[in-house]
Amino acid sequence: MARHDRYFLTAEQAANALGVTRATLYAYTSRGHLRSEAIPGHPREKRYYREDIARLRERKDVRRDPAKAAARGLHWGGPVLESSTTLIHNGRLFYRGRDAIALAQRANVEDVAALLWSAEPGEQAELFGQPMPLSSRQLTGLNACARDPFTQMQIALPIAAAADLAAHNRQPAAVRQTGARILRLFTAILTRGASRGPIHRALQCEWSPSRPAVGDVIRAALILCADHELNVSAFTARCAASAGASPYDVVTAAMATLKGFKHGGAAERVLALAADAVTPKAARIAVADRLRGGERVAGFGHQLYPGGDPRARLLLRLADASGNEAGRRPFRNLVKAGAELLDDLPNLDLGLAAITRAYALPDDAPLLLFAVGRTIGWIAHAIEEYQSDRLIRPRARYMGPAPEEE
Repeated sequence: MARHDRYFLTAEQAANALGVTRATLYAYTSRGHLRSEAIPGHPREKRYYREDIARLRERKDVRRDPAKAAARGLHWGGPVLESSTTLIHNGRLFYRGRDAIALAQRANVEDVAALLWSAEPGEQAELFGQPMPLSSRQLTGLNACARDPFTQMQIALPIAAAADLAAHNRQPAAVRQTGARILRLFTAILTRGASRGPIHRALQCEWSPSRPAVGDVIRAALILCADHELNVSAFTARCAASAGASPYDVVTAAMATLKGFKHGGAAERVLALAADAVTPKAARIAVADRLRGGERVAGFGHQLYPGGDPRARLLLRLADASGNEAGRRPFRNLVKAGAELLDDLPNLDLGLAAITRAYALPDDAPLLLFAVGRTIGWIAHAIEEYQSDRLIRPRARYMGPAPEEE
């Protein structure tokens, strides 16, 4: 089997996992239920994606035991909600059918927002030409409440929501307008009020004013962060929207989720890891130390990308193009150590950390880029959920003590 056999099964393993014959396995593949590919070095042998096998097993489990299957559904199970926003397929990421990696290399952030929000032709200029939701005085007042920009963004949302009566209109066009105002608000907070022009350019002028080329790196990162199907923050956003929460409250709920160290906060741990990876030997020791301590090493692996996260590949290429050898070296060391000790490839968190060091961006840039970029996706999911007009309400499978007898 290939190096990343944790993501693949042989034909024999796949047939055994499904409890079927090889002939049935091949029939599933010919009908499009499973994906197969030749094993490198063994062209006559096929390997099968574990996620496909798990999905097919879950379908069979639903027929036998619906309650058991539903309990697994919230943990990398089958899709729990329909969406036309983002597709992850065969190691590629698509926004409404458009290749996200290609968009990151040529589109503006505003273009991608208009795409994911299904904006009408010619609507984009109106969306991003709106006035800022808070006054300059209110923006200044946020500094007295918190020092870090992420917390300021969280604080600003309910303040802006209280004054933005139009946010209660949940028709798609109105939600697009509100989403653009929220993006404008976040950009103004990060740039201390200087939020005119494209978002990536405003952030570049704040974080790296003497290097205009950094703007393209920021633009790519924001677009790559825009959405990623039903991750935990997007699911949280959809739950809030299904309850009828305003777009401001949808983003507030999602921001709280994003801050968790298992989600958007993971890049902070990658930066700490990179600080200990100045040489190849030091990188191996740093990774081994975390494994020895029982930690999951941040920055590596993604269940949806057995062949490697394409977002990370692009960001690492951009980091390499910086010319900052001191900034990019620790990440090259980490990539090598990850392959040797983890048998895994970099993910988005490592990519965001790499461009942060390579281009001398603020330490909190990964989380801030994630938050601003992913706001686009949260609003897209809110628009879909408002239109569905249903309340997301999973059932709990009670495992506690039996009720007392009367």
